Amino acid sequence: MKQIIQNYKSGELQLVEVPDPLLRSGGVLLETKNSLVSVGTEKLMISLAQKGYLGKVLARPDLVKQVINKIKVDGLLDTYKAVMSRLDTPVTLGYSSAGLVREVGEGIYGVKVGDRIACFGDGFATHSELSYVPKNMLVKIPQGVSFEEASFVGLGSIALNAIRVANLTFGENVVVLGLGLLGQLTVQMLKAFGCKVIGVDISEAKLKMAREFGVDQVALIGRDDINQVVADFTGGVGADAVIIMAGSQDNKPIEMAAEISRDKGRIVACGMVSLDVPRQDFFKKELSVIVSRATGPGKFDPLYENKGQDYPLPYVRWTTQRNMACFLDLVAEGKVELEKLISHRFKLAEALAGYEMILKGGVPYLGVLLEYGDGLGSGVMGPGSKKISLLDSRKQTADSRQLEQVKIGLIGAGLHANTSMLPILKKFKNIKLVGLADAEGFKGRHTGKKYGFEYCVADYQELLKDPNINTILIATRHNLHAQMVIDSLKAGKHVFVEKPLCMNDSELKSIIDIYSRTTCLPAGTANPDPRLLMVGFNRRFAPLTLKAKELLGSGSNLVINCRVNAGFVPAESWVHDAAEGGGRVVGEVCHFVDLVQALSGSLPESVFAQAATEKGEDNLVITLKMHNGSIATILYASQGDKLLPRERIEVFSGKSVCVIDNFKSLFFAKDGRGQKKKSFNLDRGYEGEFEAFFAAVKSSREAVPLKDHIYTTLTTFAIIESIKTGVPQTINASTYFI
Repeated sequence: MKQIIQNYKSGELQLVEVPDPLLRSGGVLLETKNSLVSVGTEKLMISLAQKGYLGKVLARPDLVKQVINKIKVDGLLDTYKAVMSRLDTPVTLGYSSAGLVREVGEGIYGVKVGDRIACFGDGFATHSELSYVPKNMLVKIPQGVSFEEASFVGLGSIALNAIRVANLTFGENVVVLGLGLLGQLTVQMLKAFGCKVIGVDISEAKLKMAREFGVDQVALIGRDDINQVVADFTGGVGADAVIIMAGSQDNKPIEMAAEISRDKGRIVACGMVSLDVPRQDFFKKELSVIVSRATGPGKFDPLYENKGQDYPLPYVRWTTQRNMACFLDLVAEGKVELEKLISHRFKLAEALAGYEMILKGGVPYLGVLLEYGDGLGSGVMGPGSKKISLLDSRKQTADSRQLEQVKIGLIGAGLHANTSMLPILKKFKNIKLVGLADAEGFKGRHTGKKYGFEYCVADYQELLKDPNINTILIATRHNLHAQMVIDSLKAGKHVFVEKPLCMNDSELKSIIDIYSRTTCLPAGTANPDPRLLMVGFNRRFAPLTLKAKELLGSGSNLVINCRVNAGFVPAESWVHDAAEGGGRVVGEVCHFVDLVQALSGSLPESVFAQAATEKGEDNLVITLKMHNGSIATILYASQGDKLLPRERIEVFSGKSVCVIDNFKSLFFAKDGRGQKKKSFNLDRGYEGEFEAFFAAVKSSREAVPLKDHIYTTLTTFAIIESIKTGVPQTINASTYFI
């Protein structure tokens, strides 16, 4: 399918061919008929992206602060790589569209193939021929409403929510400041609501249009005395509410709103405006200001948007979805007229010309629509794009003659893959990057082209079917790991999976079962080509970890302390989601359990853990007892300050001690003599782990025994159980081994 994307680093807009999106449970595939260009928001995004680095810095000082903090923790080079990767990741444009249901996922009721629906949401209702849309971000289109009209659903719901948060009553005087597309929609709905409306703008043409929609009074900035116009209209009282729909980088809109408001008036900021509140005016009139949250309750809530968890109507009457439906009902009833708001229509193939018109200016525009195919099953789009070739035929022919033993299919093209995996993989000359799968096709296409993959797909099963791939790397969210490992082993592939291996005991047993059936032969029989499984516990391969083991030797009864200044992760993050991320113990503490195993040369025997809060997993102290008599503590804290280096490992053995400070420096002392080793860059062992894994694939010998991965995984489960029960847990792995 075709989709519009933008490179945030260069600002370049492209219409590209990407794999069709995957249908997932809890949503539908939309075949787009029309999408609306949000000219204000999208122009701002494009203009920001087209700025140089200095321009981006000046425009987003909040992000600059985050970068500075990251430099202090991770160092300049690693921070630079992460920032460049972020900037280089393409973004989609568009968030309001309409079309036909092409496929329906599990858990969707009341919607069937062929239904007409309107959709909203960043990353969902994009400018693309096909979109995956979760159930809470779509509504059916009422009879008599066209696809063109329905594609206004996003902006209409934004305007409607701004009206709702103004807490208006019938007959109140409302000023709409800014009469662009959102302002014109707001005027019409305010009139339908029974309010008296004053429209204010810098354009006479927009004032004229507002009059056609029934506005009661207008005022032209620069010509009229706005204060006097409002005073005359309201009998000297002032506006009950001011809804700011203008976009401005200065403080004039909020200052004007304060001047024309009555005592105890309400100001709603919906447009992109400065909010440096003039205290004296607000103090004298006791004004209230509200920043409207787009389409209302549910927006920016991942459980609502992505997981389909609705808010109960008796407690939250107007959610995003219910606002969407209400807006389309107003259109169906003729209370909101949209035809006059459409200034331009562009076929998708001509979309870039439309954006050029918007960016250059000079031509008046308001509602800009993109047009797609003619109907469900029309054949305009073809049967669907399963695989997108990324190399020309000559390059593929040349590559096919190479005899690399490691031929890779990568699942997942997210931030971790782009910053920690792929830059390192490019250093290896004896591997071949064949296919890349990512559910968001545009990311897969960009990453695949950047790093030289032969093709990209959305469905990872396509990689498993490819006989030219013998090794699968998995870099997706945690809940997907286990099934992907199982499917890859069944397909006869070697597997490298980022941590964690899995999220629960049942998944672990299933992995071991399939591993034993695909890799192990009856006792006494050698397998000439075993399938290998390795988990991305990289810290055991860090150069300073290897140096520490060399200096410490192979002694037992070690005392190890791991202090992790992990940093705060918001509660709404997917990491904390029990179903998707599994929490920070399963998702990250596993690294340090594995590191203790590597340093001690032994496996855990028992574990005891206590958390600072009853349900918390991100502020805890863990005590491990190892089979060889070593003991270890892991202090894992999310509270604190990032200026403290993230990780510090201390190992005491006999008459020696070794300290690894954030994998940038090492101190070793023995018999009163000390030595130091420093590195300019932080190295947590990513390159070392891949070097070991690829060597293992070529030699058919494990780089890390699967037994170690099983113990690490079981220990994380035991840590969670110990937190719940307050009792030490024995690590009993006897029933898990082959």
